[in-house]
Amino acid sequence: MPNTFSTAIMIAVVAVVGGVLLAIIALTRGHGKVLNKERYRTAWLEIDNNIDRDNLASYQFAILSADKLLDKALRESGVAGQTMGDRLKKSNKLFSDINGVWAAHKVRNRIAHEVDGSVNKSVATRMLAIYKKALRDLGAI
Repeated sequence: MPNTFSTAIMIAVVAVVGGVLLAIIALTRGHGKVLNKERYRTAWLEIDNNIDRDNLASYQFAILSADKLLDKALRESGVAGQTMGDRLKKSNKLFSDINGVWAAHKVRNRIAHEVDGSVNKSVATRMLAIYKKALRDLGAI
């Protein structure tokens, strides 16, 4: 009889520890929600296809659109925050290049808020590549 009791206690302990481990894994796996890849791919292709290679303004509009798309993906993934900056602060482990994502977002802010906030094609192309990688990191595309 004592052997059965200790076996039952051991099983209960293993079950509790296993449950705690599963809860920890679930909470640390990211923000969880699966994004609609087809919708995000379509949106990304629209951004890319609307770039007029001879028109700098179209690159700048693409950066603004890419930033909005990434922000939408963060919100849909469950990342909390009032602003894109707040969400980026809470999601640094989701990205393989968080510094690049911050740089792209800062370029977006410069375009959106500064009178002379234009960027050249080389910078714009690099920033768009960073946004694309960030969307891949999130599982959006």
